[in-house]
Amino acid sequence: MLEINNIEVIYDHVILVLKGVSLTVDKDGVVALLGANGAGKTTTLKAISNLLQAERGEVTKGSIEFEGQAVHSLTPNELVKMGCIQVMEGRHVFEHLTTEENLLTGAYTRRDGRSGIRRDLEQVYHYFPRLKERRSSQAGYTSGGEQQMMAIGRALMSRPKMILLDEPSMGLAPQLVEEIFEIVKDLNQKEGVSFLLAEQNTNIALKYATYGYILENGRVVMDGTAEDLKNNEDVKEFYLGVGAEGRASFRDVKHYRRRKRWLG
Repeated sequence: MLEINNIEVIYDHVILVLKGVSLTVDKDGVVALLGANGAGKTTTLKAISNLLQAERGEVTKGSIEFEGQAVHSLTPNELVKMGCIQVMEGRHVFEHLTTEENLLTGAYTRRDGRSGIRRDLEQVYHYFPRLKERRSSQAGYTSGGEQQMMAIGRALMSRPKMILLDEPSMGLAPQLVEEIFEIVKDLNQKEGVSFLLAEQNTNIALKYATYGYILENGRVVMDGTAEDLKNNEDVKEFYLGVGAEGRASFRDVKHYRRRKRWLG
């Protein structure tokens, strides 16, 4: 469904952020894009959704295809109509609108009439019953977890085939994170929505993803099935915080940049 081939991204014509990144997401797949803050995860998602230009960034090499069509010349709006939408990091909601009004803004590209939109709104409420309870509440007064649900629900209103989900766990309590990832799992398995999710929380991402890519300094340094990555000693030590002798100290983990056995 999504194929990224050897892309480079430059900001302000001089700052090289992504260096030869390649990855694929199959239909009905859940793929995790892992790595520390600043590794290039968000830039990768924005390269796909064509949101780089707003930050003076551009893809200077390589190609990105969604369902076999090059997306480089498409506007973000056109890409949403094709079925690929990004949920931004930081739970961007329209604070002055109600929960339901926020959800309905996600249907702005649709032309299938009110009955279809209303049906999909009820489906969003089925997956996010908490939003139904808060449907009349002003979005700015809802909790961080509710706003994250709202952002995902708003994306669902566009009837996406794929959602690019950026740091869904950021700033949320562990119980809420688990709840949101369970909903992602349901949407994938029951509705056939594919996901590419950028996530610093490697534990939760590999629990729900089928495949993963690890980014570091703008490069893919490792990829594999979620099971293989979970069982890899380097991943356990450097990204899951558990070494061969138990839990590694932060000082030990910092040394991974000098070791990088997977690049040797």
